[in-house]
Amino acid sequence: MKTNRKSEIWQWVKSIGIAVIVAFILRNYVFAPTIVNGVSMDPTLHTNERLILSKIGKPNRFDIVVFHAPDGRDYIKRVIGFPGETVEIKNDILFINGESYKESYLKEGKKSFAMEYGKGRKFTEDCPKIKVPKGDLFVLGDNRPVSEDSRSIGPISQSKIIGKATLSVWPLKDAGLVSE
Repeated sequence: MKTNRKSEIWQWVKSIGIAVIVAFILRNYVFAPTIVNGVSMDPTLHTNERLILSKIGKPNRFDIVVFHAPDGRDYIKRVIGFPGETVEIKNDILFINGESYKESYLKEGKKSFAMEYGKGRKFTEDCPKIKVPKGDLFVLGDNRPVSEDSRSIGPISQSKIIGKATLSVWPLKDAGLVSE
């Protein structure tokens, strides 16, 4: 009877140990939770929204990523430009390598901005051509008038990326996949 008890305890210890190791691996190499802090991604993402980040793979253009910013905080922004590309914003239009891009994810924010400030003011101030250095990304927030992004902090090192925002889990009304 005593041997069975020891065997049962040992089985529990092994199971808990394996669960802790699996959780550690998943948390450090597969996914990570994060909380949106600030309004730079409004209306796409909101302050205190809880997200799950994927740490697998490289981000694509217009994916939303979280990275360690130069000031020591973690920022959440949208990937716009890759190494070797030139990024420019002129008359509220994004140009990558001279080609204009329609940013449909800005539609709601531009509409709210125009209602508040009038149609004469630019949602995105002009940004001169910037060539993205090797190993870096050019990132922008969706709430362009207030976002501190590559226009002010410069391109960010790909090594500083924590992960790609893939899933919103809280509040429940916003739960679902994070997409364009």
